[in-house]
Amino acid sequence: MIDGTVARKTGSSSEFGARFDSAADLFFVAAAAVKIFPEISLPMFIWIWTGIIAVVKIARIVTGCVREKQFVIPHSIANKITGFLLFIFPLTIPFVDLRVSAGIVCAVATVAAVY
Repeated sequence: MIDGTVARKTGSSSEFGARFDSAADLFFVAAAAVKIFPEISLPMFIWIWTGIIAVVKIARIVTGCVREKQFVIPHSIANKITGFLLFIFPLTIPFVDLRVSAGIVCAVATVAAVY
């Protein structure tokens, strides 16, 4: 989550690194979803909400590719917060109602997807 900030602060950032980081983030979320989602019972509205967020994010990536003629994923504060919440989400399961914690993650992810 902080690798991009560290790279920029140390002067070691690159165009390749920025794109690789975006792809790595995408694979991390996909791998986590494949491993975690089958282990928990998410309400249907969370599945639907997650699907809508995915469609919006994919549409933004495709639009960015068409407009900029390159692979572009925005690195906003909302995306960073979403990544952090996704990272800690499994840790909250024993303590917080699943609908609440998943709803918070989805709400922040929605903001990140739209803006």
